[in-house]
Amino acid sequence: MLRMDRADILPPPETPGALDPSVTQANIDQTICRPGYARAVRPAYAVTAPFKRRLMAEQRPGERLADYELDHLIPISIGGAPFDARDLWLQPRFGQANAGDKNVLDYVLWRLVCERRVPLRVAQRAISSDWTEAYARYATPENIARYHFRRREGDGD
Repeated sequence: MLRMDRADILPPPETPGALDPSVTQANIDQTICRPGYARAVRPAYAVTAPFKRRLMAEQRPGERLADYELDHLIPISIGGAPFDARDLWLQPRFGQANAGDKNVLDYVLWRLVCERRVPLRVAQRAISSDWTEAYARYATPENIARYHFRRREGDGD
């Protein structure tokens, strides 16, 4: 279970999450569950970097860019909108309930959805309503071990 000051680890109210309307439960085999899908639809760094810099200037002036990940609240891997401001937020890379922890949840949910153990919309609602509660429910030690998740430097959603 993640313990934390909730105000520091949940996205701001203007980031409720946004869905890619082209991803549905009926087409997950052709979209999100296809190898390489998320990488193929992820916006280029040249597009996301200026957006991240703008958010940093507005929300975290004076803090280091490297200390935050521009994160999709609803990951692209489970049908989050690739480039919609309602789905993008600055998530701390360090401390409790950080970007690495959420990346674990993102991966576990992707696997659960693609194995049809959790419906797509259930996973999307869980992670967008409170990702830390979704972590407690889905990123169990058993699921993390089952999917052999290995955190790599530079991983992110």
